[in-house]
Amino acid sequence: MRAAVNLDIFKSYDIRGIYPGELDEPSAHAIGRAFVEYLGAPRVAVGRDMRLSSEALFEAFASGVTTQGADVIDLGLTSTDELYFAVGKFGYPAGAMITASHNPKDYNGFKLCREDAIALSADTGVFAIRDLVARGSFPTPKAIGNIQHRDVLPDFAAHCLSFIDPAAMKPLRIVIDAGNGMAGHIVPAVFERLPVQLIPLYFTLDGTFPNHPASPIEPENMAAVQAAVREHEADLGAAFDGDADRVFITDEHGTLVGGDMVTALVAKMLLRTHPGTTILYNLICSRSVPEVIRASGGEPVRTRVGHSIIKGIMRERNAIFGGEHSGHFYFRDHYYADSGLIALLLVLALVSDEGKPLSELLAPLDRRHRSGEINSEVADIKAKLAQIERRYADARAIDHLDGVTIQYDDWWFNVRPSNTEPLLRLNVEADTPELLASKRDEVLALIRS
Repeated sequence: MRAAVNLDIFKSYDIRGIYPGELDEPSAHAIGRAFVEYLGAPRVAVGRDMRLSSEALFEAFASGVTTQGADVIDLGLTSTDELYFAVGKFGYPAGAMITASHNPKDYNGFKLCREDAIALSADTGVFAIRDLVARGSFPTPKAIGNIQHRDVLPDFAAHCLSFIDPAAMKPLRIVIDAGNGMAGHIVPAVFERLPVQLIPLYFTLDGTFPNHPASPIEPENMAAVQAAVREHEADLGAAFDGDADRVFITDEHGTLVGGDMVTALVAKMLLRTHPGTTILYNLICSRSVPEVIRASGGEPVRTRVGHSIIKGIMRERNAIFGGEHSGHFYFRDHYYADSGLIALLLVLALVSDEGKPLSELLAPLDRRHRSGEINSEVADIKAKLAQIERRYADARAIDHLDGVTIQYDDWWFNVRPSNTEPLLRLNVEADTPELLASKRDEVLALIRS
């Protein structure tokens, strides 16, 4: 009898769990069969990261795919943005990336997409695949599929470089922290074609993450790249997460640069060659982001948080780019998928073009002060949001795009519920640090009262 699959591993945007207690080989085999059955895909491109369990999960998943009659295109070790590129570029009807992204070493999982690199989420396939797995019976195919191997890294490197003009790039010095993740495999293939002195940190692929977790959204995991930037007097620093689809950067002083400011920088660079185009930013980003987009000749569109939401709106609006405060950057010409590497290249191109340090480019943009995201456990989220709205009824503007956003002339805040926990997430921005501290504490006291 087939062992039961832990259905809790099926999340809002992917499949993820601890190996092997929550996600094991029989589960991966069943997911492979269900994926093929759900999409009716004759071929599935499959990539994997360097986690210790990724090879075993690949073998089991590929066995499930071929058992169900589809062929596997084995891309080997890849980043998630390379997997999306392969699906879009070569017309594969489905793709799967075996990774747990920034999670600790004991985790692993699957990011799934269909044709044109359209990612599956809970409402667009992940839960339907979960239900097929739970049912546990699949139709017998006419034939067993095959496994073919393909290296798309040279094509992917050329694709990333097509977003800039490598010949126009001035010599720069950059520190990159791969966190022992997939950036250590991908970055050299791109940067060997640029006049950039690359100072690598932790490029050896190692799924035990011996130096620090591959989660640069946590400030403590940026300490190594910050120190190296200062030591080597680099022009900037960058750190990638485990599957290398997100990037976080520092300026030449090692000062952390927020994802919303990276959004502004990338938008400014793209609008030089694509004037008048639409650019998306999520509602947690600084007010400075839409200001930069307008000043650079673009049309800013504010969205809810979340990649499936942003990608959908990008396709509807033919937006060239979308950015989030969380280090996700989406590109129309990258099949509407995210790529931290492409974002980094565009920031480098802007620094090169301007001939100024990154801190000077940021100074006129990064004029406000932000709290970062602060989580609070709340028993009755609906009642608390109503209470907050009553308290700030005199605001200049109130909207409900995602939770509730309250706007005044010199400060604003957003409070939105978590999708998975009884939490409210608070973000505050103000024109001065004193006003930020005052209003942050004021709103937090209300939330936690």
